[in-house]
Amino acid sequence: MADFTAADVARLREATGAGLMDCKKALLESKGGFDAAVDILRKRGSASAAKKASRATKEGVIAQYIAPGARAGVLVEINCETDFVARNESFRAFCDDLARKLTGGATLQGLEAERVAAVARIGENIQLPRFTRFEVSGQGIVAAYIHTGAKVGVLVEVGAGKEATVASEEFKQLVRDITLQIAAGNPSVISREQVPPATVAKEREIAAEQVKNKPPQAIAKIVEGKLEKFFQGVCLVDQGFVKRNSEVSVKEHIGGIAKQLGDEIVVRRFARFQVGESLAA
Repeated sequence: MADFTAADVARLREATGAGLMDCKKALLESKGGFDAAVDILRKRGSASAAKKASRATKEGVIAQYIAPGARAGVLVEINCETDFVARNESFRAFCDDLARKLTGGATLQGLEAERVAAVARIGENIQLPRFTRFEVSGQGIVAAYIHTGAKVGVLVEVGAGKEATVASEEFKQLVRDITLQIAAGNPSVISREQVPPATVAKEREIAAEQVKNKPPQAIAKIVEGKLEKFFQGVCLVDQGFVKRNSEVSVKEHIGGIAKQLGDEIVVRRFARFQVGESLAA
């Protein structure tokens, strides 16, 4: 006769996320001992995770969490084997929970047991290749955006000089627009001052080679034009603002809002994750 009830099975399943039959088997093996059954499931989960560890994880999602008050936030990539699992509600809930815990100060190493448990529960190899955490220094907010399908995500910190600016709806809308800009424009840096000199020199060399047969008096002007186009592609503030059909630059739009609020507004840092980038790195 079983030393446990259906309620015990349900409680074990809720506590561990393991399948119904696995919970029953663990309770049978532990003779109804709840804590012992949990240990059995955790050990089996570790074995399951080890077996699946070599399987490719080319799918997945980008998840985010912004702490109350918008002064800290996290962006994290979680990889799995199939898009079917990436779209699964249970997997998405697991990813959202990881982002929340990372925002609170957890580490990937500290979340390893939860990853292993998720592998056992979901049945696919799951990897956590990277995350980034931003915390505001001074006046400002952290914001995030996850594009439809959760394959691209953005985290940004935007600062201001005054508390009233940060509290204004105009500032909050600007920050939301900046996250959309980063997702769509895929910049590498905030401004051209952050582009490594070696990169600029290489782009200048390539541009000069492309127009070497042009008249000498025209080469310098053409090269500078090509460099300007390069900066407009990789530098966030030099990009055409997508919500204004690129009629103004992001820098000009930020400047307009800053003037309206009588303050200085600056994009301090950003991160843009796309599923699979870390695999190709």
